[in-house]
Amino acid sequence: MPQIALHRFLKTAPSVRILVVGDVMLDAYVSGSASRISPEAPVPIVSVSRRLYLPGGAANVAANILALGSRVSLAGVTGVDESAIRLRRELERIGANMDALVEDAARLSTTKTRITAHGQQIVRFDEEDQSPLSESTEALLRARCAELLPGVDACVISDYAKGVVGDSFCRWLIGEAVTRSKPVVVDPKSRDLARYQGATVVTPNLKETAAAAGEPIETPGDLAHAVGLLLPKIAPSALLVTRGEDGMSLFEQHQTARHLPALRNDVADVTGAGDTVVGVLAIALGLGFILPDAAFIANIAAGVAVGHHGTWAVRPEELLETTARLDLLSPIPVPSP
Repeated sequence: MPQIALHRFLKTAPSVRILVVGDVMLDAYVSGSASRISPEAPVPIVSVSRRLYLPGGAANVAANILALGSRVSLAGVTGVDESAIRLRRELERIGANMDALVEDAARLSTTKTRITAHGQQIVRFDEEDQSPLSESTEALLRARCAELLPGVDACVISDYAKGVVGDSFCRWLIGEAVTRSKPVVVDPKSRDLARYQGATVVTPNLKETAAAAGEPIETPGDLAHAVGLLLPKIAPSALLVTRGEDGMSLFEQHQTARHLPALRNDVADVTGAGDTVVGVLAIALGLGFILPDAAFIANIAAGVAVGHHGTWAVRPEELLETTARLDLLSPIPVPSP
């Protein structure tokens, strides 16, 4: 059954277009070797052998969707700087539509630079502007999204709390999408999940779920209680809580909760796995899959993504290989605590 669903997903994925809106970033990787300590400070000296630039944040969501064969329109804001040039170059290379990628000379392009030696990350530098968008920039972003909405099959809001998708913007975009019967998938960073009310599904991780509920989550009972507090605030939206090595849990209004176990134990890096999840969900929902089946496929994709270092756009052949290799079970109800 999983292979049948996955084959259908991959075969029909090229027929959909997804609008991804949110905080676009440039992920920069500087790697090399370290064999001595600096005489200036007790830190390693890295002899650089490679520099790599990849789309990050909302741009990584777009990269994941494109890698699976679907089409993407990416909406967000960059500065007018070297990072923006590099990001656009990478997005052009993978075939993203950038008509709604707005430039604002008053802002920095969000850039995360990771320094690694012998495969081990030593330090990360973040360059970003988390202030809200100016009225003129937000108005331009809204106008370009409004032009694209009629021609897409689903939307993703990728909120990394960098100021692009604020409260009023989220409520506006979700309202416009719902009016046009477009599914909306949200990767949230705000503690106030009410700003995403009406989206098809909101995908916080366990830490974000606890923060939104204002309570610690240590047991299945804690999770069920937290979700009970949150679901009424976002109704009719569903919650797909990503739980790391414990998999994912899907909570829909007036439905039995479903638990999807994690598919691999050899986790290399969880960076960007949430981007993979929302990208796959959007494709599946845009194709007309019901939410439990969409979450099932997203869980397979997440299992592939975490097996790679850094941000990674999952390929169709990886999904097929993983599905064929694993004895997958259908989603099962979460046991009562």
